[in-house]
Amino acid sequence: MKILVVDDDKEIVELLSIYIKNEGYEPITANSGQEALDALAQHSDIALMVLDIMMPNMDGIEVTKRVRKDSQIPIIIVSAKTTDMDKIQGLITGADDYVTKPFNPLEIMARIRSLLRRSAQQTSKNVPDKLEVGPITIYKDSHEVVTDSGNKVQLTALEFGVLYLLASHPNRVFSADEIFERVWKQESVVSAKTVMVHVSHLRDKLEEATDGEKVIETVWGVGYKVEV
Repeated sequence: MKILVVDDDKEIVELLSIYIKNEGYEPITANSGQEALDALAQHSDIALMVLDIMMPNMDGIEVTKRVRKDSQIPIIIVSAKTTDMDKIQGLITGADDYVTKPFNPLEIMARIRSLLRRSAQQTSKNVPDKLEVGPITIYKDSHEVVTDSGNKVQLTALEFGVLYLLASHPNRVFSADEIFERVWKQESVVSAKTVMVHVSHLRDKLEEATDGEKVIETVWGVGYKVEV
């Protein structure tokens, strides 16, 4: 399984590559945004990308925007930018996770395993392949969301995970902590804020694709649900 590591700091790229190899994955490396895009075009089987933000010419945010136009590959942003707004911008742009520098390589590997495990579990046979919720149809195996009018909704892997979780349990309210634990497969003290950002972005995409129809409802003080 190939993992793309993108950073203009070659020492960080080399360090992460060592850990990735030790975990049995194959590292693909890039030192700029354009090199990252070229690598994705060359290796269609890259399973996940670890991406720095602050790079010359094309930063990680721009790379994420371009990748999200036609790919839902999981993206972990690793950045020296540590404010809440920086993290929110990265998540809204389409990243699945955000880690601040300096970091522990073992934490990066844990997050990589978590995202890859979540992707594998989404293909389990315990839930239907096709779900119809209001104006949309959700296809589990292909990770596609299609509106009644035929529009495809481009979602990140985590956005799809949140939507499928709610849609596969209609009328049930999930708290932010529960959504985080089920979709992200980890515990975090900032889970509520992370889930809020992803749900907000997911809701915007769904409403844009369905001419304003609401799919996800907020139950204030409790959590989120899909009502049928």
